[in-house]
Amino acid sequence: MLAIFLVICTLLLGGFLLQAAAARQEAGAQRTIGVDVTIRKEGLTPALADRLGALPGVHRYNAEVPVRAGAQGFTPLASKAPAPGDAAAGDGKGALAVNGVRDSGMLLPFSYGSTKLTSGRGITPEDAGRDVAVIEQRLAGENRLKVGDTLRVRSADGQRTTPMTVVGVFRDPAREPTVWTPPHQLPGNQLYVPVGTAQKLGDGDGVGDATVSAAVLKIGSPDRARELHARTEELLGKDGFDFRVNDKAYKDQVLPIQRVGTFAGLIVWVIALAGALILGLIVMLQIRERRSELGVLLALGEKKWKLIGQHAVEVAAVALPAVALAVLAGSLAGQSAGEALLGREDDKPVSAPRAPDTEMAPPTVRVEPADVGKVAGIALGISLVSTVIPGIGILRLHPRSILTDTA
Repeated sequence: MLAIFLVICTLLLGGFLLQAAAARQEAGAQRTIGVDVTIRKEGLTPALADRLGALPGVHRYNAEVPVRAGAQGFTPLASKAPAPGDAAAGDGKGALAVNGVRDSGMLLPFSYGSTKLTSGRGITPEDAGRDVAVIEQRLAGENRLKVGDTLRVRSADGQRTTPMTVVGVFRDPAREPTVWTPPHQLPGNQLYVPVGTAQKLGDGDGVGDATVSAAVLKIGSPDRARELHARTEELLGKDGFDFRVNDKAYKDQVLPIQRVGTFAGLIVWVIALAGALILGLIVMLQIRERRSELGVLLALGEKKWKLIGQHAVEVAAVALPAVALAVLAGSLAGQSAGEALLGREDDKPVSAPRAPDTEMAPPTVRVEPADVGKVAGIALGISLVSTVIPGIGILRLHPRSILTDTA
């Protein structure tokens, strides 16, 4: 009986540990991977994008402000193919494509890993109010620029010049076009700067004139998208904005974790029912083997309910050390079992490359007092059920018939 109880308690504890580990990993995945919601609206300002990012349930957000700018003190890249007709004169708006962002890590090329930083760092929310830039390595190589150097960029109207510090260099996998391409469309002439710096470089007076092309909000799960849509309507109005949800990465990596948690919960119920059935059959056999003992006790005037209680206490006394041994086994083998079932996310193939910040840590499996309490409670419940139901037969026993059959 101790061996059977040990197996039952170990499996029960394993189910609870797996459920808890899956819940922790799911919560971490919702924060790191989450669901991206892209909002577009004509005339969307950085201030409105900040208000969208402050809505409940938004873990992280990014605003994109694209502007054109010119170079001062360095040379932008130019297409090697000859320009057709009057195209060589350009449109006078600047050869640089400056992308104002709040968090460059949320841009798809960076988040999927196709565009990678070769040195330095990207643009972060802490860069608000600073004039910094992340440049492409071809532009950096052409002008011998590196992290820490100062870059001077002119506004689109040529009225203002903004010096900015290079904080990072990235590599765009796009190849140079084989046909003539306007300078601002060349991959090497792409710059990433904070939103405030992009506003300074825009047309007009440089204060709040640049508009946001897209605001990307990261939420925990697809279930929160409907609530976010309702709050966006309150902020932007019911019409005139585009609301798109991208939950592919969430489904690829979070739903399998949820399935493991559901499976673990099913295991707990199956083990509890099977354990009660198996132990009930064992107790029933024991009661048959101890008929003579029960007959003597009944003949001496012992109450029938006390005999049932005696069997329940005997089974419970076996269950408690089984719980202690199960806790020891869970502490020793829980982590390896959790990693085997939940797995490391960076070992799983996905349909698209992943960013470093979306790679989740291996599941943390630890024995908590609450889990031990659940196992002990279920074990005592099993011992009670497995003795009370077969003990109903004791209520039908008569000492005279028992002793006569024994004689």
